[in-house]
Amino acid sequence: MTTIGNRLQDILATIQSAKITAHCQQPVHLLAVSKAQPVLAIREAYAAGQTSFGENYLQEALEKQTQLADLAIEWHFIGPIQSNKTQLIAQHFAWVHSIDRLKVAQRLNDARSVDLPPLQVCLQLNVSGEASKSGVALQELAHLAAAIATLPQLKLRGIMAIPEPTSDKNKQRAQFKQVRECYDALLAQGFVMDTLSIGMSEDYPIAIEQGATIVRIGSALFGTRKLGASK
Repeated sequence: MTTIGNRLQDILATIQSAKITAHCQQPVHLLAVSKAQPVLAIREAYAAGQTSFGENYLQEALEKQTQLADLAIEWHFIGPIQSNKTQLIAQHFAWVHSIDRLKVAQRLNDARSVDLPPLQVCLQLNVSGEASKSGVALQELAHLAAAIATLPQLKLRGIMAIPEPTSDKNKQRAQFKQVRECYDALLAQGFVMDTLSIGMSEDYPIAIEQGATIVRIGSALFGTRKLGASK
């Protein structure tokens, strides 16, 4: 097995261990974050059983999709969305995790072909309140969710968040707990959702403890990205 294949098995074992520790019964899916990774690395991960990949940069993702068209990959867009990129994102991805504005959601809906299944979407929550970070504010979350739920070519699946980086496990736990509480509040209001996209290479076991259903793993799977890697 390749190095990437071995890492994949280690991550899957850690996910399973975290689920047992947290008494978690729901599935937890691994989304391989493949931004700035070469096509060969994605092929290695796919050969080892990984089929869902997340990309942050549209042009890079489209080039990879062309080169990997022979593989049955489920592509997720997880980066910030510029309004002028919505048409291509709507046409070339199965999931979008990073919706934080109604304008973007409407453009994605209008660009999604009726011949395709609805685009599966998550709202990106700015849980830490950092001005430099993308995401909808806590107080606007329910309003945006309600508007997106009316768009026929989008399917609201849940919430994505990128909490403030920290090595303090208690702070990680508190931030993930806050995201989970926002998710639960939307469920209590009647929104039908099943996805909590939280947790990355440094903190995904704690994210699973707090209810993650998708963990987005890059460096733990592919290794540290090299400086100068293409976007």
